[in-house]
Amino acid sequence: MDHIAVLIPCYNEEKSIEKVVTDFRAVLPEAVIYVYDNNSKDRTAELAEKAGAIVRHEYMQGKGNVMRRMFREIDAECYLITDGDDTYPAEYAREMADRVLHHNADMVVGDRLSSTYFTENKRPFHNLGNSLVRFLVNVLFRSQIKDIMTGYRAFSYRFVKSFPVLSRGFEIETEMSIHAIDKNMQVENVIVDYRDRQEGSESKLNTYSDGFKVLKTILRLYKNYHPLGFFGIIALFLVLLSLGFSIPVFIDYAKTGLVDRLPTLMVCGFTMLSAIICFFSGIILSSLRLKEKQDFEKNLVLLHSSERKSSES
Repeated sequence: MDHIAVLIPCYNEEKSIEKVVTDFRAVLPEAVIYVYDNNSKDRTAELAEKAGAIVRHEYMQGKGNVMRRMFREIDAECYLITDGDDTYPAEYAREMADRVLHHNADMVVGDRLSSTYFTENKRPFHNLGNSLVRFLVNVLFRSQIKDIMTGYRAFSYRFVKSFPVLSRGFEIETEMSIHAIDKNMQVENVIVDYRDRQEGSESKLNTYSDGFKVLKTILRLYKNYHPLGFFGIIALFLVLLSLGFSIPVFIDYAKTGLVDRLPTLMVCGFTMLSAIICFFSGIILSSLRLKEKQDFEKNLVLLHSSERKSSES
């Protein structure tokens, strides 16, 4: 088992990867640096290997697919994830790793949004998107994570080996953040500087399509992790809709003693029935979620025991 593993997912980063590997080797000389090449069409893999990194390949396109491969293959006491575009300074790596190794943190977030991100980043819709995602996650999941979409993080062995990677693309950062919140893991924030990409280097993140995927991921995970809240909101909407359309029917009935809008009354009845079904579906799924959380905690104990044995050997 490695003491510290620096994991760098890469796709066409030949302009910066050599510097990134060199910088992290200087700051964390005891670390093993892995570069996972994701079908690059340039010299990324060659230059990373030349700089001293262990180069491996993931042939399924997408950052989520790369993260799944890395988490499966690497065993380490501390994992440090960064991007290969040289936007995250290596000098913060020691502090982030120490939070995991000596402060029991399960996830350390490299917080760009509290420092230079909004001035360095030249893509205004990215700024808006990051702020929106942070607001939604912190409100819906009641958390205090300062930067949801950052690619600069440190993880414990427990987090990595208990995290089921479902996302294929850039929504992986949102999924990791919400997983840590839901599983009551220790999350800490470290403010880091952010540098915009070098001239000639292009971001692989599409503002609109990837942004939509991130929002869809938040909605999906809220449904899965907070079913009572999700289905409760739908039930409340259906109740209000049913009452809103049924009030005129009852007013007419009070005046004339006749139900002139029978189809409307029937639709309102079915709508109210749907609201009741949604509400009780949320209760049932919430009970199943509680059982899943209990099982997760039991498995975490076994994982911790396995981690100790691996460290001792």
